[in-house]
Amino acid sequence: MSEVKKTKYLNPYVGGVLLGLVLLAANFVSGRGLGASGAIKSAVVTTVSSVMPSHVENSAFYTEYKESHPGNPMKSWLVFEMIGVLIGGFLSGAFAKRLKFKVEHSPKITSKRRIMFAVLGGILFGFGSQLGRGCTSGSALSGMAVLSVGGFLTMAFIFGTAFALAYFFRKNWI
Repeated sequence: MSEVKKTKYLNPYVGGVLLGLVLLAANFVSGRGLGASGAIKSAVVTTVSSVMPSHVENSAFYTEYKESHPGNPMKSWLVFEMIGVLIGGFLSGAFAKRLKFKVEHSPKITSKRRIMFAVLGGILFGFGSQLGRGCTSGSALSGMAVLSVGGFLTMAFIFGTAFALAYFFRKNWI
């Protein structure tokens, strides 16, 4: 019988305090909070501009985005933030010796089903972040940090929706 190896992670309370300090520093240094969906939008705009420039000229979304973000969209600080998140996550995994390709899932489901739900969840999250004018980091955490009513409402709806739907999806995780 194999022995279960205990993996040590950062205390969630310490992690929360550190996230708060990073958010405070981002507001102090850049005058803006954190966010990830803006980086994805910059990458999409740059890709579509490179592949189909005529579509960008005829689309109100791309035209409006390019007018409000002069220069190269890939030079947005959000893009550099996300690159840092990816590199930081990779280095953290490497130093903790947790870098390996594996799909963690409930014994009741297959890896294929887990990946399918993760991709579907990512697509829905991306769509929702565009409808909500930002992701959880930008809308909820950064909004709450500046005491925005919208930030508190966003966080309440994020947790409320998760709580309401958890019953239906729990068999995929437990």
